[in-house]
Amino acid sequence: MNYREEVLRNCPNFSTDTLMQKLSLSGLGVAGEAGEVADIIKKVLHHEVPIMSVREKLIKEMGDVHWYLEYLAATLGTTTEEVQRLNVEKLRARHPNGWTPASQQAKADEALR
Repeated sequence: MNYREEVLRNCPNFSTDTLMQKLSLSGLGVAGEAGEVADIIKKVLHHEVPIMSVREKLIKEMGDVHWYLEYLAATLGTTTEEVQRLNVEKLRARHPNGWTPASQQAKADEALR
């Protein structure tokens, strides 16, 4: 299965939508679906909902977040692999020996700009 093809299969207007339409859909979609993930976690942490009773729903909501991120990647002409690679590079620059409070405060990667 090619995930990007599956995402775009559900977007018949992808080739004709404007950049602003694509950014709006992807950005608002990520935010909305991330909110659904957060709401499930809130229920586990604060409403005594057993994690195993909502595990599958949580995974499906994570998939929805991933869907919108893949749509955004397609909009930007990038790949999940490039996003992951750049994230690893950023984190290694910021936390060369792994995360510590000091490395977080220093944010060495931002000093490179």
